[in-house]
Amino acid sequence: MARYTCSYIVSLPIDHLQPLVIELLQECNLDVQYYTSDYILAREVPGSVPFSKFVTIEVLIDKSTATETETKMNLVFKNEELPLQVDNHCRQVFEFMKQVVEDYRHWHLTETLAG
Repeated sequence: MARYTCSYIVSLPIDHLQPLVIELLQECNLDVQYYTSDYILAREVPGSVPFSKFVTIEVLIDKSTATETETKMNLVFKNEELPLQVDNHCRQVFEFMKQVVEDYRHWHLTETLAG
């Protein structure tokens, strides 16, 4: 199973972050399957890749460390594909979304950690 993670600290209060993350995922043609105030689950839309390569994205919003001005979020990208190649489909989606998050116009990132 391929799995990639990254973390960000965003200059937004926690109650503003979740709707913006959902909007961002939908703008990237990802289907938001489920969400709560501190968790979002999205995946690729069927039809573009085989089922085993579908990438699932989990966004975890850290309520315990959130302040009035900053919120930490962790993104986990995974699929059933074995990461036998460095440039596999999950890695491609991870790199694309990482760049989209970093360039998103509705927030300012104060810290970025990619894994």
